[in-house]
Formats: sequence, structure tokens, C-alpha cells
Amino acid sequence: MFLELIAVIFAGMAGGGLMAIIIKFSGSRLPKWLTPVAAGGAMIAATVSSEYSWYGRTAATLPEGFEVVETVETNAFYRPWTYVVPLTERFVALDAASVQTNPAQPDLRLAQVYFYGRWSPLNRLNVAADCGTGRRAALTDGISFDDSGSIEGAQWVTAPEEDALLSAVCEVS
Repeated sequence: MFLELIAVIFAGMAGGGLMAIIIKFSGSRLPKWLTPVAAGGAMIAATVSSEYSWYGRTAATLPEGFEVVETVETNAFYRPWTYVVPLTERFVALDAASVQTNPAQPDLRLAQVYFYGRWSPLNRLNVAADCGTGRRAALTDGISFDDSGSIEGAQWVTAPEEDALLSAVCEVS
């Protein structure tokens, strides 16, 4: 966040400086108030560019075996440009290498899911997916496994048919 602030400040200085040079070479035919306008415009452009490039930069640095399964796009009135092109602020990634199966329960899979957010800390959640019934559950405290491999104490949620996370976990073999 600090580096982004520094980048915005430098963009403002560059935009204002460039406009000051243009005004000077135009023989002062342009009004001087264009200098702070250009600085402000450059700062807004740098901020918008940083916001829109966050998802691509973050997804590109995911470790090998991670797969983005869902993105969350938002629009906000204080960012009117997001109504034209929605902004990706959060996404969910599955660690495909972490998917585990049990021969006694072939439809039951365990996986680690990571939640990335623009201004949020990284969160990890262990998830159980029952591919046969289309359910999934978060593995939290108080969950236990019996000898047959069944999960006890889990709060199962029936996922919609097009659930990206359940589909991604069940596709991993």
C-alpha cells in the first residue's frame, strides 16, 4: 500500500511537470491552471490502473498448482468507472495439489482453498467436498473423522449445480 502511495505521488509530479513543460514550450499560451489539473489526472489514472491491475498481478504470482475458481467483481458509486468495467476485488483459489481422497470414501475430497482480497489479509480454509451428492462443508474446529473416513460434525451445504469451487475440487483426480 505504501509503494502504491509513492507511485501515485510520483505520477502526480510527472503529470504536473509534463504539463508545465508543455505550457512553457507553447509560449505560455495555455493557462497555468492546467498544471495541477494534469497532476490530479495523472494521480487518478495511476490509482485506477493500480486497482485494475491488482487481480492480474496477484493471480500471476500464485504458486504452481493453484487454480482461480471464482472472482468477485464490484462497482461503487465513488468509483464511477467500475460501472463501465467492473473491478475484481476478491478471488478464490484452489490448491489442486492439496486435494486428498480416501479409498473408503471415493466421492469425498478434502482441499485447501485460499481467499484473496484487494485490501484484505490472505485467508485459508480447509474444505470437504462430497462429489456424489453435490455438497461441501468448511472444516473447522469440532470436526472429526471416523474409522470409515466419514466426517462428523460438519455443516454441509448443498451447492448450486454450477458451483465453481465444488466443480474444481471434484475435477482434480
